Amino acid sequence: GGPGALPKGLAQSPLCRSLQMLNLSGNCFQEVPASLLELRALQTLSLGGNQLQSIPAEIENLQSLECLYLGGNFIREIPPELANLPSLSYLVLCDNKIQSVPPQLSQLHSLRSLSLHNNLLTYLPREILNLIHLEELSLRGNPLVVRFVRDLTYDPPTLLELAARTIKIRNISYTPYDLPENLLRYLSSASNCPNPKCGGVYFDCCVRQIKFVDFCGKYRLPLMHYLCSPECSSPCSSASHSSTSQSESDSEDEASVAAHRMQKVLLG
Repeated sequence: GGPGALPKGLAQSPLCRSLQMLNLSGNCFQEVPASLLELRALQTLSLGGNQLQSIPAEIENLQSLECLYLGGNFIREIPPELANLPSLSYLVLCDNKIQSVPPQLSQLHSLRSLSLHNNLLTYLPREILNLIHLEELSLRGNPLVVRFVRDLTYDPPTLLELAARTIKIRNISYTPYDLPENLLRYLSSASNCPNPKCGGVYFDCCVRQIKFVDFCGKYRLPLMHYLCSPECSSPCSSASHSSTSQSESDSEDEASVAAHRMQKVLLG
């Protein structure tokens, strides 16, 4: 394959006037052949594993397109014209060089699955929340996710904090005459763990976690919160103060949301 490798009169042939599915993956196309952009009846187009550098704006001519697979290329930008495909339900742009997502994609009201993993994304536009029918969003392998996961690393608490936690959790009594002023101030800075099934406290050392919260029954929004230890986010039989892990609690929350409204954000 390559530029002009397909017959120029392809779209005018009797077969291609009614062609609904075309798979040209695993070739050497460096650009989308112009003749493909005239296949108005096309519903599925696969051009994965080629050498495409860009997506032509004329992609909007394929008004019947429902599935577009362009993974495994060298695409750097998503043209806003892609948002003019009213029937597009599945868009695969993984394993490319894409650095940003245009806010116009929020106009793809039929979109159910968007695969963007293994690109160069550092952020997503807020307009992505307008994709109310989106069921799956794949983001793993992007700088935004790699940095996000790295920031969630947990440093163990100091001996000072461990002692202070013990005093707070076990309600050990003390008076201003028992401890120096700096330790009294430290003890008063304790924060309660937000996990209702934990009852623990933390001072300087905590675990940052994302909790997907149901918002108006439509979106699962990722919100940052802080836990006192990894025991609150993974099963731990030695945690006497918590018989149910935070992950189990999250599962209970998810079960309360209607299955057809569940959104998946695949981070890894």
